Amino acid sequence: MFQRRYSTLKLVIVLGISLVVLSKNVLAQSVPDYVTKQVPEAQVVGNAMFTYMFWDVYDATLYAPKGQWQSDAPFALKLDYQRSLDGKKIAQRSVDEMRKQGISDEAMLSEWRDKMAALFPDVEDGDVITGVATSDQASEFYINGELAGTIEDTNFTQSFFDIWLSEKTSEPKLRKALLQK
Repeated sequence: MFQRRYSTLKLVIVLGISLVVLSKNVLAQSVPDYVTKQVPEAQVVGNAMFTYMFWDVYDATLYAPKGQWQSDAPFALKLDYQRSLDGKKIAQRSVDEMRKQGISDEAMLSEWRDKMAALFPDVEDGDVITGVATSDQASEFYINGELAGTIEDTNFTQSFFDIWLSEKTSEPKLRKALLQK
């Protein structure tokens, strides 16, 4: 009787360890190539669905070196869109969120909105926009895995990613899930 329980327990432990190793390997393999080029040893930090009212808008995934996010290190935020949205509205919503964070320089916000509007296309269900904060604090944007452009402005990079990652975010539950806090 004891031997059978011991064998069953051993099997459960081995299966549990195998599942943990397998899930880590799947997560490591799921990091897009264009992310690993800018984010060394990129791993998933966290993932969450952003829902507005009752509509799923996008699935957000945060990548950082060894899965440890730091605001001053390279990282990437991938948004897998679940619905169609106008690119200009995405840019405007980003500016509105930056304003909520405390950015009040309207000339700068207007310039940033124009830059984002030029980069962000209209998206359909299944499209992916990934923002990468590079090691020199520039922002690279990838549309469905292809580089769409770069904004080389450290203030923009900080303000843009603060939309999701700052303590002042308008979506604290999403932030918590992305940062695993």
